[in-house]
Amino acid sequence: MLKNVAAVLLDGAHPFELGVVCEVFGVDRSDDGLPVYDFAVVSAEGPTLGTHVGGLTVSTPYGLDRLDEADLITVPAGSDYARRVYPPALLDALRRAVHRGARVLSVCSGVFVLGAAGLLEGRRCAVHWHHADELTRQYPGARVEADVLYVDEDPVITSAGTAAGIDACLHIVRKEQGPEVANKIARRMVVPPHRDGGQAQYIERPLPRSSCDTVGEVLSWMEQHLDQEVTVEQLAARAHMSPRTFARRFQQETGTTPYRWILRQRVLLAQRLLEATDETMDAVAWRAGFGTAAALRHQFVRALGTTPHAYRRAFRGPEAAA
Repeated sequence: MLKNVAAVLLDGAHPFELGVVCEVFGVDRSDDGLPVYDFAVVSAEGPTLGTHVGGLTVSTPYGLDRLDEADLITVPAGSDYARRVYPPALLDALRRAVHRGARVLSVCSGVFVLGAAGLLEGRRCAVHWHHADELTRQYPGARVEADVLYVDEDPVITSAGTAAGIDACLHIVRKEQGPEVANKIARRMVVPPHRDGGQAQYIERPLPRSSCDTVGEVLSWMEQHLDQEVTVEQLAARAHMSPRTFARRFQQETGTTPYRWILRQRVLLAQRLLEATDETMDAVAWRAGFGTAAALRHQFVRALGTTPHAYRRAFRGPEAAA
């Protein structure tokens, strides 16, 4: 059973990510019949730590020896975690914990600490999309999933940016103590016990434009006619190329196929329309080139892991999706 939880910090810790862990595991909710965890904030670098918020420090009497009794060790995010060197004693403590059967959980950039301890090798892991490329570069043996909120590769659990730590913490509670306990904690925190979709819905990432001009004019035309069905043959004719040559040049200059490029642009347009307008799903589908609301929903879920209605609720509030 999950009883003993520790949050380990380094200098430059992020208070919000620490607060996420404290809120789930460090608050006494026994009056509601919920379990009480033996919770401690642990410092890996002395009794007082700075944070990335000016003037705010964290003091704790607990050192790394406190990790030896924890069932779960959480590693919240911190400043420059992607570039700093970690205390060898901390990395040893994390490895010992996993070896004896404890779990470790990272929140956002805390995953770099787990990587430095060698705990990501061969495992799927989540991280804030902003850090995905750097994590992959530093730890090529890790299987980085930049489009999910968290990954459970027991005993190593990793979560994406900031609030995704809530999702991962509640997942652990749900796994260890059942959905009723997790749901009650979520209600007290006024958060959903489970969120649909993944990080993809929060990433603003239009496809890069070509550095060459071979297909540049065709790309501009495609962007202005997303509501029209086009074939490779028609696009090749506009570029004055054979279909085979056009497809090859398009792949070289954009890194994808014409079909995937236009599909991604249509999803991006649908996102903008859902965020900025009150148009119906049918109207959004038509303007974005999907034709029907059903087709929009299908492609939206495939690309972003959530439905158009859920996306509109998330970015405009529940009244906009009514």
